[in-house]
Amino acid sequence: MKIYDCTTYYSEDMMLDLRFNILDENVHKFIVIESTFSHSGNKKKLNFNINNFPKFKDKIIYKVIDYEPDDLHIISAKSPPYLKRLNSLKRIELSYNFMKYGIKEANDEDLIILSDNDEIPNLNSSTFKNSKKKIIIFKQLFFYYKFNLLYESIPWFGSRACKKKNLKSFAWLKNIKNKKYPFWRVDTYFSKLKNTNVEIVNDGGWHFTNIKSPQEIYEKMKNFGHHDEFDVSGITLEDIKKKIFEKKVFYNHFADKENLKKWEFDQELKKVDLKILPDYLEINKEKYKKWIDF
Repeated sequence: MKIYDCTTYYSEDMMLDLRFNILDENVHKFIVIESTFSHSGNKKKLNFNINNFPKFKDKIIYKVIDYEPDDLHIISAKSPPYLKRLNSLKRIELSYNFMKYGIKEANDEDLIILSDNDEIPNLNSSTFKNSKKKIIIFKQLFFYYKFNLLYESIPWFGSRACKKKNLKSFAWLKNIKNKKYPFWRVDTYFSKLKNTNVEIVNDGGWHFTNIKSPQEIYEKMKNFGHHDEFDVSGITLEDIKKKIFEKKVFYNHFADKENLKKWEFDQELKKVDLKILPDYLEINKEKYKKWIDF
């Protein structure tokens, strides 16, 4: 069985290089998908350059999306914000499902892993290695701003995997419920997203979010999937700088979809030992010292 690691890309060379180095010994091919449109619909230049990753050239399969989804809502100045969000979701779904063009050479028994760029699965986990389940979901430690600032209130169910023969679509895999349902739950037989054949890998890796400069975080927020919410939040670049200095999260992941105060949050981050990070990060801490809280 070979492993195909599939992820999307915007401009995050450091995170991509980190991903390649951590997963290299276990992964057969890295599938990298980039679009000429941001999630907010802005036209963007292509940023990926395979020459920046010479060590992994033979492992990388790079695919470009150069069109928009067919069924986008027409947006005007009077359009409600939720329509922008729906369009973002359609673009995100397109980026996931486009990954099928990167795994054409994979066999039915090969394992396909789907992650966002900042989600790195722990492929050395014994639970993962010994799993016989059809679907694998990696429960990951959640880090903010720095590689060792832990957002410990949130368990992050990020990377997902299944064999190619069981893959209905990448969007389906991304949206599978992060719960193993008992066999007697009748509703699972009629649901596309509830499943009884799921393995939750509790030592499932690391989610490194917003390991960026304040300006880069601000630009990300203006173009990511929830850009419509960010636009009405009133958060400024100075607000983000203040949160980073205070080591506090500015987005409430516990808030429901209609809670307008989800952007008013003061959860403090916890500095943790480098030993809980991937070995590659600890070994190369000098290389990444700008992004480690010493």
